[in-house]
Amino acid sequence: MGLFTKPEAVICSYVEGVRKRYINPISFFGLSLTLAGLSVFIIKKFYIEHFDLQAWMMSLEIFSNEASQQALANYSTSDSMEYSSLIFSAIIPIFGLMSWIVFYDKKYNLTEHIVIYLYSMSLYSIISIIIGQLVLLIAPTYYISFIFLSYPIILLYHCFLLKRIFKLSVSELILKTFLFLVFFFISYVILGIISFVIGLITGTYDLSSFKPKS
Repeated sequence: MGLFTKPEAVICSYVEGVRKRYINPISFFGLSLTLAGLSVFIIKKFYIEHFDLQAWMMSLEIFSNEASQQALANYSTSDSMEYSSLIFSAIIPIFGLMSWIVFYDKKYNLTEHIVIYLYSMSLYSIISIIIGQLVLLIAPTYYISFIFLSYPIILLYHCFLLKRIFKLSVSELILKTFLFLVFFFISYVILGIISFVIGLITGTYDLSSFKPKS
């Protein structure tokens, strides 16, 4: 409950050496991964037809061009779910690194920034899994919409969390959020390029498929 109302009390206390009062961030992260694995199993077993991200993205106007359609044709929902825990695990140190750079003028080191995101992202994962399973049970067709709706919510939560931890003014919060989003966009582009190159190397993508038709 403290991570909702006073996240700085939990995280700052842990960073400053209080260990017995609060759950270990690694254990908390392990719990989130366990629940994520269980959630993936349930979705693949009972709700896989409602988790067709490929069809959902193909229906969007932004992906209506031929190159995007070709790339999405090689997308596998099942494979993405298989690697979801690995991707989630990789995101946390990346967020920690970006946060360490953005908050260079604060007292926290890189490891302590990673601790922040071990707590915050694990909380997000656990809550989204619980609510997501309820959505699947009650209105499964809205599950993908729920996933994308959760993104701005977790952004707002992190704004609240970081403002409390680093005692930011409103102007500082806006500036730091903007810088963080810039770093996130750059990282996203770089990871996208790396993923595309790997796809070319492994044969997932074929450059000839992206050539405009004459």
